[in-house]
Amino acid sequence: MSANPYESPETPGQPSPLTGRRGFRLVELLVVIGVIGVLIALLLPAVRTSPGAARRSQCSNNLKQIALALHEYHDTYGSFPPAYTVDSAGKPLHSWRTLILPYMEQKSLYEKIDLTKPWDDPANRVAYETSMQDYRCPSANAPKTHATYLAVVGPGACFNGPVPRKLADITDKPGATLLVIEVPADRSVHWMSPSDASEEFILAAVASTKPPHPSGTQAACADASIKFLSTDTPPDK
Repeated sequence: MSANPYESPETPGQPSPLTGRRGFRLVELLVVIGVIGVLIALLLPAVRTSPGAARRSQCSNNLKQIALALHEYHDTYGSFPPAYTVDSAGKPLHSWRTLILPYMEQKSLYEKIDLTKPWDDPANRVAYETSMQDYRCPSANAPKTHATYLAVVGPGACFNGPVPRKLADITDKPGATLLVIEVPADRSVHWMSPSDASEEFILAAVASTKPPHPSGTQAACADASIKFLSTDTPPDK
């Protein structure tokens, strides 16, 4: 018998209740550590890819803003802007991207531009040197003054050179008619430049081995919807 009446007897070879409890807590801790390790391993890929997903989302928002600005212009003037304006000799002066600046919350910049002189004339230097982030995909490794969003120009498109076109002039379904398309950084142009995309240019951009986003590019349609065009998208889609 124990000399201390308050001391619990222990059976040889068995842990005391206190010792056993400590052992159980250690097991719990190891299990928790293991679970945390598994969760970190599962979450790391998502963390690594989230910046790219965020940039693609911002790119989509840029295109949406541009499409809505084009529709506001249409509501004001009864047509989309021309792909570019021209002087009396027919020489291109300014891009549609310049014409919609007031609808892109850039009215003050628009008012600094002399529309009677070419886009790259010294008189338009302030605008020429201005970066327009809304005209460039955040993933694009392009000069800060360049645009990666080009209008789709052609006889059946929403843009037809210097001739303004109405939405009613478009015979195809608005949701299937490309309005503006995103191009790779190596095909970008200065945002003021009256340079855009022909059908051949678009097909080459969509099939590019280095698309703006993994496996494809984005585009705004005539109904202001945004579509993702996979590199394997058939030409007639």
